[in-house]
Amino acid sequence: MKSIGIVGCGAIGRALLKAVEEGKLAVRIAGVTSRTEKAARAFLATLRNPPAYLGLTSLIARSDLIIEAAVGDLVSELAEKVFAAGKDLMVISVGALLDHPEILASARESGCRLFLPSGAIAGLDGIKSACVGQVAHVRITTRKPPAGLEGAPYLVKHKISLTGLREEREVFSGTAREACRGFPANVNVSAAVSLAGLGPDKTTVRILAVPGLKHNCHDIDVEGEFGRLSVHVENIPTENPKTGRLTALSIIRSVQDAIDLVRIGT
Repeated sequence: MKSIGIVGCGAIGRALLKAVEEGKLAVRIAGVTSRTEKAARAFLATLRNPPAYLGLTSLIARSDLIIEAAVGDLVSELAEKVFAAGKDLMVISVGALLDHPEILASARESGCRLFLPSGAIAGLDGIKSACVGQVAHVRITTRKPPAGLEGAPYLVKHKISLTGLREEREVFSGTAREACRGFPANVNVSAAVSLAGLGPDKTTVRILAVPGLKHNCHDIDVEGEFGRLSVHVENIPTENPKTGRLTALSIIRSVQDAIDLVRIGT
């Protein structure tokens, strides 16, 4: 049985731990580490068979696959340590790869596998296939309730307040690279789509704040020689309004696929 180490114990990390405890995921948890050790230990104490809380070095040594379920700021350093140890890595904060493309090269040079799950969206298989041929455009429109966008660096920098917002408002329009820098906790979907398709500088993104919206909504539009692809996703948030439930489910399935000898889809 493969062993996984989880870095981060927020909504995604907890969903993975619960999936293993409930028998939905046939892996062994080697351990957990987190920036918020106290909160992580408190959650681990609620499990029937809690895994160990470990330092990062011990976690990597004991795991076959490390899963980053924390924040993008640590991805570069984490990848360096994981690949140096000859271990595989799954990155949830996909946006970090746009500023650190060397991580992709490092994975290929080391022979270690780097997994980038679909997360909160669908359609990456179609986008990958379409971009083998000629594609005219890849566009993403994200709509979120104001609470799901609060604190984003782009909003802070431009002094955009969403407090008391009463109608839909576009808060960003630009490239996927710019979107991921300005909204690192919100638009990993844009990074995933851009890496699967035309790249971060040729993928366009709009972000809208919508008062009263209950779901995190993503619309993807791709047009090219193959025809046209349109994907619409309405994602119910987890306890963290920035993270949708489909994201957690996608990570669980990605771990399943990583250990399964049968692969379905492109």
